[in-house]
Amino acid sequence: MKKFLLLVFFVSYSLFNLAQQPATLDKPAQLPATPDKIYGELFREVQMNKIFPDGKTFVDCIPKRNPKDIMYDYGLRKGSHFDLKKFVDENFELPPTPQLNYITQEKDVVMHIKNLWGVLRREPDKPVEGSSLLPLPYPYIVPGGRFREIYYWDSYFTMLGLKESGETEMIRNMVSNFAYLIDTYGHIPNGNRTYYLSRSQPPFFALMVDLLAELQGDSVFVSFLPAMEKEYNFWMEGTEKLKHGQASRRVVKMMDGTIMNRYWDDNPAPRQESYREDVETAERSKRSKTEIYRHLRAGAESGIDFSSRWFADKKNLGTIQTTNFIPVDLNALLYKLELVIARARLLNHDEKGANEFRKKADTRLLAIDKFCWNKRINYYTDYNFIIQKQSDIVSPAGMYPFCVFNRKLDYMSLLALKSGVVVKEKLLKDGGIATTEHNTGQQWDAPNGWPPLEWMTVWGFERCGQRELAREIGTRWIRINVDVFKRTGKLMEKYNVADTHLDAGGGEYPGQDGFGWTNGVLLKLISMYGLPKEN
Repeated sequence: MKKFLLLVFFVSYSLFNLAQQPATLDKPAQLPATPDKIYGELFREVQMNKIFPDGKTFVDCIPKRNPKDIMYDYGLRKGSHFDLKKFVDENFELPPTPQLNYITQEKDVVMHIKNLWGVLRREPDKPVEGSSLLPLPYPYIVPGGRFREIYYWDSYFTMLGLKESGETEMIRNMVSNFAYLIDTYGHIPNGNRTYYLSRSQPPFFALMVDLLAELQGDSVFVSFLPAMEKEYNFWMEGTEKLKHGQASRRVVKMMDGTIMNRYWDDNPAPRQESYREDVETAERSKRSKTEIYRHLRAGAESGIDFSSRWFADKKNLGTIQTTNFIPVDLNALLYKLELVIARARLLNHDEKGANEFRKKADTRLLAIDKFCWNKRINYYTDYNFIIQKQSDIVSPAGMYPFCVFNRKLDYMSLLALKSGVVVKEKLLKDGGIATTEHNTGQQWDAPNGWPPLEWMTVWGFERCGQRELAREIGTRWIRINVDVFKRTGKLMEKYNVADTHLDAGGGEYPGQDGFGWTNGVLLKLISMYGLPKEN
């Protein structure tokens, strides 16, 4: 009887403890199927026939019934008189975009953004058979428009604004969601969609943890240490097998034996959300299709999709060569990850482990200086390890080291002074910083400016003593955001910084409004520099 009572007590106690834990979702036994696998020929026909103007629409659709039944009926009905559009309408629900129903009533842009957090908020997800959405256990903020899910690097810049709005709980929820993704899939995918699982995005997770620790204390570092280490292992996988001059997935062993990183994607096929566009790009390029698909997908992992930064001829998408580059921004972020892991290990009473990661960070810092500091230009640029040559493309990616390097301030200030001359000459426009000097028709080239790159530029110059230039860039960016808001009632994904009266353009889809990272960066900059004075 005593044994029975003890068993009952143990089970009851265990159930009570489980009930006190944060909500979680069951881990998948295997990676979920992607839309091309589930819908096969139907997927290809819908995308290649452009049933929807935006290729992302179909892969985000929700099936109205069992996908197997849909595919069975498709097999029976397809033929010469088959109405593909009607079949899709009958069997799929279009993805919702509720923020389009939001009518702007606020004249004050700060109040508008604070109200938008509720519009862009999503509650914990429930699994739906046949849906591409990867369910998350905690609430989160989406960017807006066609971007109906959480995005990796977007979220850091969104969190800057959430912090200014006092939304600490939401920041914690989003960091916890990313830790869940790392624990479940081994990395943070581009976004929480099945078709994004083969790639990640710029690794801002350590900076998110850093931001949350500012609000909730050093225990945050220890709590998220396992997730940070697991993400680090994802980026470094294959290191031990490499010989000098070799590359594997996201890791490159330079000729001098230094380990650095590149962007990559594990799936050498057209991106499912841009299937038709990628097929057409590959055909026009006359190159190996698997080769160009890999470069296109790596460009998507970089977040800079697409830009002359990755083009061999600086003009045409068909010359894209993303995986050939050691990107300065990626390696600066991994340096930061190494530093934050070192700090977390020290807080976790692991001094030996902390020293190990500090040494990794020190080695990477020296490598970034060696391969990416362009002495001819006086600016950090990417390095093409295939031809062993530095790029001469000037972009805000070169500002990342100024944001994260842990070295003597007087030395960084000297480099920032030199880089400031370059930025003013090549990138500074009426509305802020242009993404590159080149106007190629791609969305991550001139004349467009993007919130994350504006912030990294401002932060880098502020941190390294070029405060006047930082303020100038920041106030120009605030002004264009506010002016467009007054004219349209919207905050946009990107802006035309060269002609502030024109919309931004380029890329594979129309300009989107909402917009998570715009809202975040704008609130942060307003807290630093204030709103522009009325004329």
